[in-house]
Amino acid sequence: MKIAKFPTRAVLFDWDGTLLNSYQADLRAYLSMFRALGISWTERELAQHYSPNWLRVYRAARLPRSQWIEADRLWTRAYKLENPPLLAGARRVVRLLAQKFDLGIVTSGNRPRVRRQLRELHLASYFSACVCSEDAARRKPHPAPLQLALKRLRRAPEHCVYVGDTAEDIEMAQSAGVRAIGVLGPFPTAARLRAAKPEILLNSVRELPSYLRTMS
Repeated sequence: MKIAKFPTRAVLFDWDGTLLNSYQADLRAYLSMFRALGISWTERELAQHYSPNWLRVYRAARLPRSQWIEADRLWTRAYKLENPPLLAGARRVVRLLAQKFDLGIVTSGNRPRVRRQLRELHLASYFSACVCSEDAARRKPHPAPLQLALKRLRRAPEHCVYVGDTAEDIEMAQSAGVRAIGVLGPFPTAARLRAAKPEILLNSVRELPSYLRTMS
């Protein structure tokens, strides 16, 4: 979908893998959960089937639907032991962009975890909208989560960009009529991200301010 270029007023971000360096924490939580459920997955299988929609991971692992709630509980218990940091340069990028743009988060992460991390990392005050997995009726790559964030920001799609590290992020943005920027992160998503054809693929979130200047 070709999106006409208008002045950018808001920048929305994915959270895990785009601003938060959480792959190793996520991986350890998944492997702990799989072990508890008797599933012999390793990092290799998770990398092959990874999706920000964890229900797709459960299906790929052939986890019966009757065990999904228990899998969620086990993953959450294991993840609570983790304390993932921001990606290098992410804090500076957020502070810099907040001087010029409205900022938002649209994530597949659950609300208690993401909001806690934003508070603990002293970033919550920079974001005027934060849409988590519980907030919209549909999940990425459906445009509903991003559309809800745009509504909360009171911004039109053509005045916004969305930054993410997965194909689902790019597909969601394109479906919502928002310009999609891909960024390579720690999660095993690079090949599918490239295939989704973002407007630009950045090697690091640190490159984002310079690119946005060329778009303005």
